[in-house]
Amino acid sequence: MPDWLIPVLVSPFVGSFLGVLVQRLPVDDTVVFGRSRCEACGKALGPLELIPLVSFLVLRGRCRQCQVRIARFYPAVELAALGVTVWAASLDDGLRLWADCVLGWVLLALAWIDARHMILPDILTLPLALAGLGLPLVMDAGRIVDHAVGAVIGWLVFWAVGRLYRAVRGRDGLGEGDAKLLAASGAWVTWAGLGPVMLIAALTGLVWSVIDRLRGYGLTGATAIPFGPPLALATWLVWLYAAL
Repeated sequence: MPDWLIPVLVSPFVGSFLGVLVQRLPVDDTVVFGRSRCEACGKALGPLELIPLVSFLVLRGRCRQCQVRIARFYPAVELAALGVTVWAASLDDGLRLWADCVLGWVLLALAWIDARHMILPDILTLPLALAGLGLPLVMDAGRIVDHAVGAVIGWLVFWAVGRLYRAVRGRDGLGEGDAKLLAASGAWVTWAGLGPVMLIAALTGLVWSVIDRLRGYGLTGATAIPFGPPLALATWLVWLYAAL
């Protein structure tokens, strides 16, 4: 059996769960024990309605009970999770492939949540940081210090920038969530990867801002822009192509 087969098969189901996280975590709704349900009529979904992608196509994108259209967000996040896996499988295999997928899936959820709600939940960032610190124990024990230093520096850099911005401008410029996500990034890519991560994230954020301005969103110096998506993308790219 090829190494990529199981990750590819499970990734749409992971994407379905990520969709639940994106929808429910920001509003403190139950994630583990609450049943999936139609957002329009509240009907609990049956097993056949929970098959990722397939059920959406079979039901033609509508709830079986009330016939209201199902938000395209759900198949989109399932496809995105599958895309993360296929991308990773084109580069790695074995344990490294599974590490790629875990990182990519969690970053996907964090980026989506931050883009929608401007928050990066601790329940995702902190375990991601711990996973990055534990990774060298099974992949490269000789670099555990590099990963630990990366986590510390990552948090300190954004914590210091945030405090300096607040002192100068009188308002928050970077949230604690951004600092925790950069700490998680450093835990995965080590201190040596933090420079490329911050450069790529800054350039991506700049491009994002330019696109929003061209679309007529009227950005100003006080406009809040989510930095989680650029930071997540940068971490993913550095991990895949430059880390370890």
